[in-house]
Amino acid sequence: MKPIGHSPDPDDLVSRLGRWSAGRGPLYLLLAARLRRLVDEGALPPGTLLPPDRRLAKTLAVGRTTVVAAYDTLRQEGRLVRRQGSGTRVARAALAPEAPRAGDPPRVTETSNPLFLHLLEAPDDVILLSCAAPVEPPPEVAEAYRSLVLPGGDPGYHPAGLGVLREAVAARYAERGVPTGPGQILVTTGAQQGLSLLARLLLAPGDGVLVEAPTYPGALDLFREAAAVPLPVAVGPDGLDVAEAVRVMERHRPALAYVVARFQNPTGTVLPPLAGRRLVEAANALGVPLVDDEVLGDLAFGTAREPRPLSAYGEVIAVGSLSKVVWGGLRIGWVRGPAPLIARLARLKALHDLGCDVPSQLVAARLLADLAPVRAARLHTLRAGHAHLRAELARLLPSWSCAPATGGQTLWVRLPHGDGVAFAQVALRHGVAVLPGATTDALGGSVRRLRLHFLLPREVLTEAVRRLAAAWAEYAPAPGAEPGAEPDDGPGADTGADTGGDTGADTDGDTGADTGADTGAKPGASLQGITL
Repeated sequence: MKPIGHSPDPDDLVSRLGRWSAGRGPLYLLLAARLRRLVDEGALPPGTLLPPDRRLAKTLAVGRTTVVAAYDTLRQEGRLVRRQGSGTRVARAALAPEAPRAGDPPRVTETSNPLFLHLLEAPDDVILLSCAAPVEPPPEVAEAYRSLVLPGGDPGYHPAGLGVLREAVAARYAERGVPTGPGQILVTTGAQQGLSLLARLLLAPGDGVLVEAPTYPGALDLFREAAAVPLPVAVGPDGLDVAEAVRVMERHRPALAYVVARFQNPTGTVLPPLAGRRLVEAANALGVPLVDDEVLGDLAFGTAREPRPLSAYGEVIAVGSLSKVVWGGLRIGWVRGPAPLIARLARLKALHDLGCDVPSQLVAARLLADLAPVRAARLHTLRAGHAHLRAELARLLPSWSCAPATGGQTLWVRLPHGDGVAFAQVALRHGVAVLPGATTDALGGSVRRLRLHFLLPREVLTEAVRRLAAAWAEYAPAPGAEPGAEPDDGPGADTGADTGGDTGADTDGDTGADTGADTGAKPGASLQGITL
């Protein structure tokens, strides 16, 4: 939540708006309705200066008159105040959130991440290419629940996790060449809770956090909540720029370093073993706690022997879960680290809950005992979805480019021109939600990027790409065309998206990995398409 009197960044406001345009009716009324809800819920506190009409219209990919009409609707209701030269502000209210004290570091109290906000929306016909997770559990989950035998003489409170599951997770690390005892494992409600506990324990306001750019936006949310300062390091074709990461650690001594070494989210890159060893050794030598997010690590498409995890090279805090290889609805994750750290995390976790539910932990332990068939079935589905999504993109959107994935769940797509945040708004109006790259990049790059997942059924992916192609035809100007005047889409003529998109040169400072072609061409230029 932004402080009173401050102006939210247009991209941040757009994220908070969620699927505002997916309903029925004129766009200005849909926009006014979502802004009204944000004001009434306190997400836009009294005194907040809203973005100027033109800036918000450009970010939403609508005509300026749509924003003007929405603002005027709320002005007539008394929720906004518009004055010449002073801009548009949220009106005073009887119940106003407490303003932050002068000098306090900025701190967020709720997510503005579209990845999570889409999950909070009521179900509708929007196809979610934004949240990458299996859409249904494997049959082994139901079988494990059916054969479940609950323990007797047990109150069911296990803040650190059920012993049998901690042993199963520890054994899994030992099989991968990382000797681990159950005292080094904390069971969590998914990996997100594990990252949240680490942020709460290890970060204080103003602390530096080394992050990849781009990276998992859910982690950025947590670091912002802790009022930490991101120290972004660019990701290239071979993952994190380790040499630069070492320099950042030497210069700033961050309180935490967060990486996704295998199938990096969102670029899909894999950190080479020698680079991983160097990163771990440098972090250990400098006393920087290094967190490796292993959630996607089991999703390699190839058959070659998997490399050792970062934990094999030294002291690393590993975070994992069953959400991607099994199912997100089985809310079981874990943190692996030194036993003293795990004990502290368990005490912190006990402040908020007294442990994950016992039936889920017992099911997870059973699945881990024979995970190979579950993993094999998941990988078969992922490979098929990956091939189909790339084929459909090549057929309907040949000007978009992306490298084939070697694992994971997503493609890191580059648009030939324009802005991913603005295009995502047009895509929503065509019934498909995508994750703009800018929401993942603390360096301010990846503006022309989209992250698309391939976990949906074949026919749904086909329909999703058809909708994306229709959205792109609306968003992208014709080859050689100059951006024209904004359409008159006010209350009497709301025609949808402003098609005068960004047709200029690429000045977005895209730091994300692109192992495919990156020509920076203007609309109409010849671009390398998707290689199948």
